[in-house]
Amino acid sequence: MAAPWRLGWEPWLLRCVLGFGGRRGPAVLKGAAGWSAGRGASRRWLHSTRRLQADPIKILMPSLSPTMEEGNIVKWLKKEGEAVSAGDALCEIETDKAVVTLDASDDGILARIVVEGGSKNVRLGSLIGLLVEEGQDWKRVEIPKDVGPPSPPSKPSVPHPSPEPQTSIPVKPEVTPGKLQFRLSPAARNILEKHTLDASQGTATGPRGIFTKEDALKLVHLKQLGKITESRPAPAPPAAPTVPLPAQAPAGPSYPRPMIPPMSIPGQPNVAGTFTEIPASNIRRVIAKRLTESKSTIPHAYTTVDCDLGAVLKARQNLIRDNIKVSVNDFIIKAAAVTLKQMPGVNVSWDGEGPKQLPFVDISVAVATDRGLITPVIKDAAAKGIQEIADSVKALSKKARDGKLLPEEYQGGSFSISNLGMFGIDEFTSVINPPQACILSVGRFRPVLKLAQDEEGNASLQQHQLIKVTMSSDSRAVDDELATRVTVLKLDGSVVSPSQKGSC
Repeated sequence: MAAPWRLGWEPWLLRCVLGFGGRRGPAVLKGAAGWSAGRGASRRWLHSTRRLQADPIKILMPSLSPTMEEGNIVKWLKKEGEAVSAGDALCEIETDKAVVTLDASDDGILARIVVEGGSKNVRLGSLIGLLVEEGQDWKRVEIPKDVGPPSPPSKPSVPHPSPEPQTSIPVKPEVTPGKLQFRLSPAARNILEKHTLDASQGTATGPRGIFTKEDALKLVHLKQLGKITESRPAPAPPAAPTVPLPAQAPAGPSYPRPMIPPMSIPGQPNVAGTFTEIPASNIRRVIAKRLTESKSTIPHAYTTVDCDLGAVLKARQNLIRDNIKVSVNDFIIKAAAVTLKQMPGVNVSWDGEGPKQLPFVDISVAVATDRGLITPVIKDAAAKGIQEIADSVKALSKKARDGKLLPEEYQGGSFSISNLGMFGIDEFTSVINPPQACILSVGRFRPVLKLAQDEEGNASLQQHQLIKVTMSSDSRAVDDELATRVTVLKLDGSVVSPSQKGSC
């Protein structure tokens, strides 16, 4: 029993600290440091309990693109209770542009999946999952009550307009019940008023129940034979008191269109079974919203011109002989980039207050996918060779159709190009993609015979390959004269300089 006394512990106190049963006694002995043994054990237990009950780390729906307002959870890549390291992929989220992987920012354990895979239209800032630190009991984590997205800022109160003074409008007398109403032709109306007759005394034989001139003449003839009497106006009813009523639309004709016989059976839109509802993806909804905003807020101006592709086709054939496969659209991207480099006044964007000239020439190329249209960006296109542009377009187009574009691969851009020539379209116009100021629409190239003169002055017909391009420009940032000069692309062999051919 000497050791316990030497350490300043009594046997009953040692049994209590080690977890063995024993009688409770006065724990007043202290060690050399002056701490009570019972108090130190209590503090260690409280610290351990606080660590086990720490608040979980919230996983919120992030903003993965500048125009994103909500997203879809495609699928979770981790399961509840599975260990997660920083940088691990947690889930796949469909944004308004592509399907993006959400990576973990901390180490821990995925405790709860709040929003299951396949959920649609999850607002930004909504709670989608919970993460706990290693060593915590993830099974006992509870979902917080405030799982919704942050509430939008309250709008300032707008003073209600003062009510307009009410005007007194006499009550319109009701039509006599049981009296037929007809549509009258102008000639029939004049005849009936002249002879004080009423259309209800006859029969309308005109198309769609119209009371015609011949019907009115028949009534006049019957009146002359004494078979019908004049239509006496009914005594005027006593003046009705005027009551304040809101302003009403002008009254319709005194003889409305009869309901018998019916003109046609009206359709029943939005009735179950008459249509098939097509679910719209986030990309479709964002495209619809942005195109509507662009068309209604940007003053579009259009310039169209025919470009001769003769030199481009020759250069393309030379590259093909060298086993370099490029398309006509790659030349157009290069030509547009070189033109923007030479004319920086068009390489601008509009931020709501004025144009801003951009230091880079990044070309956005429209790519059609099953989810909608998306525009991956060819960075610094003016400095790239034709083959490098072609490789970039192929790689980005494939990633766009697979929904695997990264945000930095489709955000930004200073000029857009949309080409429908491969679908046989001769000419079309495109809607500007804000904040960009211009977009070029490219049709198919076609052979055209033109009269040309040779060096000796002899005229002859020669075949030219022409392509029609139309540029939509923002009149606030690019005036018509500048847009006209830009639209005439320099589509000749100079778009591929010797150094760029070597880089191909």
